[in-house]
Amino acid sequence: MSGPAIGAAWRAVRDRFRAANLDTPELDARLLALEAFGLDSLALLGAEQQPAPPAALERLESLALRRLTGEPVARILGEKEFYGLPFRLNAATLVPRPDTELLVDLALQWLAGHPSARLLDLGTGSGAIPVAILANNPTVLAVATDLAPLALEAAAANARDNSVSGRLELRQGSWFDPIGPDERFDLIVSNPPYIESATIAGLAPDVRDFDPLLALDGGPDGLGPYRVIAESAGRHLRAPGALMVEIGSGQGQAVVELFEAKGFSKVRIEKDLAGLDRVVIAHQL
Repeated sequence: MSGPAIGAAWRAVRDRFRAANLDTPELDARLLALEAFGLDSLALLGAEQQPAPPAALERLESLALRRLTGEPVARILGEKEFYGLPFRLNAATLVPRPDTELLVDLALQWLAGHPSARLLDLGTGSGAIPVAILANNPTVLAVATDLAPLALEAAAANARDNSVSGRLELRQGSWFDPIGPDERFDLIVSNPPYIESATIAGLAPDVRDFDPLLALDGGPDGLGPYRVIAESAGRHLRAPGALMVEIGSGQGQAVVELFEAKGFSKVRIEKDLAGLDRVVIAHQL
């Protein structure tokens, strides 16, 4: 007896995802089917009535079971699109999220008025922020730091994949530790860990169980990394220069006050499309 057709196979997975109340059952099933059958979207459509190869069916079932345990599709596939670009992931990197694209937007707006600028990204993870910026501004040179060597491996691969490796220098170490005392940058950006330690256990399972703790835990009040950044950023910013950080819910005013206390000027909060405080921008004049 022949097995199911490819179209029937992936739709059966979709129906299981619906029954499990996953947020995006059709999209998830399609993406896993593309991986399992080795097809692109157009080819999947054209292969709907073809018999599903047994090995590919086994692969689809394996992927589906991982999704049903709560593992995000991006983790299963090891890749996520961000700012229209593909990014490889590993165990030391966050999955890049659409919310962070606002930080890239704001950085690119500022850089448009500052040609040939030098950029520093702190806690780069997969390199999503500096790679997206460099891919959209050919005059920028960047340095990115991360404590995790494995994260820097992903960032290096993503810089190569997106043809910006010649303009991105990666350095291993905590925050500003790999930065020389006399090094200066025009723009410093960061999406630091900002979750309060005590609330991590209550996060959604796809975040809590699969994102690296190092990239989530912002300390008892979630503001620890912002204090480190506020303390040292001024010494590494040229004047005029700018500092931009992503923030968590309810943190905007506290981060503004931290930056103002360290002498930054024109500190403001930018909201995302949902109307939530998302980025704090500060200036060194």
